[in-house]
Amino acid sequence: MLINRVIYRNGKRVEGLSDPEMPGDFLWLGLASPTLDEFLNTSKEFGFHSLAIEDAVKANQRPKLEEYDNLSLLVVKTVEMVKEQVISGELLLFIGENFLVVVRHGETLPLSKVRVSLESRPEILKHGPWAAAYAIVDHVIDSYIDLTDLLESRVGEIEELVFSAKRENHAEEIYYLKREIVKFRNLMDPLLSPLQKVASLEYPKVSNELYPFFRDTLDHLSKATDLCLGLESLLTSALTADLAHLQVRQNEDMRKITAYVALGVTPTMVAGIYGMNFKHMPELEMSYSYPVVILSLVVVTGYLIFRFKKAGWL
Repeated sequence: MLINRVIYRNGKRVEGLSDPEMPGDFLWLGLASPTLDEFLNTSKEFGFHSLAIEDAVKANQRPKLEEYDNLSLLVVKTVEMVKEQVISGELLLFIGENFLVVVRHGETLPLSKVRVSLESRPEILKHGPWAAAYAIVDHVIDSYIDLTDLLESRVGEIEELVFSAKRENHAEEIYYLKREIVKFRNLMDPLLSPLQKVASLEYPKVSNELYPFFRDTLDHLSKATDLCLGLESLLTSALTADLAHLQVRQNEDMRKITAYVALGVTPTMVAGIYGMNFKHMPELEMSYSYPVVILSLVVVTGYLIFRFKKAGWL
């Protein structure tokens, strides 16, 4: 589906035109989840390679930079956190000398704000299709940083829960959060290599004025990937600590159970002896035998309780 088709000249939008007419003009074309027939019509206009057409229609590509005869294909993953899950979309940027074709798959991260923001900065937009590509990539990486901040906050909450005094197990919650961070990294990390290539001075298709901007986006992406790596490591430590706390609590419970069993052993043993109905038990003839036995049980039980509490078992 066609979203927009706009011509820019010297960094400014030209109304009423659908195709470049003068040197320096470039076309910004946006498509959303195009069918094969829809994209074939577009490809005929720009002469796209058959492999590029296949990538655009099928989607599900890794972030990458592909070079063809008359264009570059830059694939970028968009991300969004929905109900504790990382949801991804995909942007395919077909960048030619005088055109930028953006194919979007998924519903995350609308680009309308990018266009409005870039149109207010004609000094950047005048550098052509790669300037628009920079603005899109920068917007995507900003969303990475926002999501990283959200994940960092969530990891902090997990750490507080793990080291709180509550007797709760958070292993499942930690596992699922770590899974989403790994998923996020798999969407984000592969973009480092394409950006390093574009941000290098040896890449001929980007004007010298745009190199600092791409290096800045590369720096932001590196920061986000490093932070995510640290969050994953923190979650691993938190999971280890949570399992250790669980084991400690189980040991404490076993000590308490053992202590309570020990408290019942002495009365049970004495009751068992006097329940065997022997005829000759001399102490049974004593007047104070019953109080003496009961008092002995109380003293022994009291002593055991004292010792168990002192040892921290009760």
